[in-house]
Amino acid sequence: MKKLERIQKWTSENELDFTYISDPTTIEYLTGFASDPHERILALLVFPNKTPFLFMPALEVESAREAGVTFDIYGYLDHEDPWKIIADKITQRNNHPRKAGLDKIAFPVDHFEKLNEHLAGVVFEKDVSGVIDNMRAIKSEDEIQQMILAGQEADFAFETGFKAVKPGAKEVDVVAELEYALMKKGVMEMSFNTLVQAGKHAAEPHGESSTNVIQNNQLVLFDLGTVHNGYMSDASRTVAVGKPSDKELEMHKLCLEAQLKAMEAVKPGITAEQLDKIARDVITKAGYGEYFIHRLGHGIGMGTHEFPSIMQGNQMELKPGMCFSIEPGIYVPGFAGVRIEDCVYVTEDGCKPFTHTPKNLIYVDK
Repeated sequence: MKKLERIQKWTSENELDFTYISDPTTIEYLTGFASDPHERILALLVFPNKTPFLFMPALEVESAREAGVTFDIYGYLDHEDPWKIIADKITQRNNHPRKAGLDKIAFPVDHFEKLNEHLAGVVFEKDVSGVIDNMRAIKSEDEIQQMILAGQEADFAFETGFKAVKPGAKEVDVVAELEYALMKKGVMEMSFNTLVQAGKHAAEPHGESSTNVIQNNQLVLFDLGTVHNGYMSDASRTVAVGKPSDKELEMHKLCLEAQLKAMEAVKPGITAEQLDKIARDVITKAGYGEYFIHRLGHGIGMGTHEFPSIMQGNQMELKPGMCFSIEPGIYVPGFAGVRIEDCVYVTEDGCKPFTHTPKNLIYVDK
């Protein structure tokens, strides 16, 4: 069944008059049309037994047609009230709408309030977000192929970035070199801000690349990804400059062991919680459990962080076609940080990674 037809079927089964979808990535997933509307309004309206319609700024209507959207597209000018137009188009398809669904995770409160003003009496009683999450969690062969290509781009970025690491270089210098090399290959979009973090700076897992200068005898953490035809890659490696301390070497060895054990354990039927525990136990038993401060992984696809989360408490069984990261990390404040990450896709009997850069400790400055 086509993606949009599944939303139409869900709308019908829940006896809804329409479903309002506002997340741009979901709209691209369902229609093939990619857009960042910024402060303007973008919406997909799905009905149980009528054709859907797309609503967007007038300046993007032609782009949507060129993207292959074959059903109705309505545009609005900046001086017009978009909520009145949407409400009018809805009532043209259903004179007296009463019950509706929406994607609650992505729908801003102020948008909800304005839509409610123009659709008095409509109750938004169902959330389609979970349905969409489950649809997007299982990737098709074509989607996986796009992510394989994005993984190849990430491997090239690692190769280029490692060559740029040397004592005296700033973290941002390394980022600039690897991203410039990608641009020369035609890769113009990263899936998130590239992270290069040296020494104790790498103990901040959600830090940013900075003007911090790389020193000799340090570990340097890389976290990067690219966008290929709308699909993401995401991977991490930690490399060595000079001669790291015995404790830093131990941290890297433990992260690698945890990551490899988790990857070996992936198969249909294992739960997300069980997989998290396999990796976490390696680090915890070695005395570093308090420094592994995030989930083992997150889903990936058209978004960098998608459903499902590979973490404690999630008893979802993994299925073929699911794509997610496996990224154990150890972060000792004021000292060092290590993370090793691949995103993988589940096969019938295991998993395969999208990235293939070696994970043994690479000494980048001979």
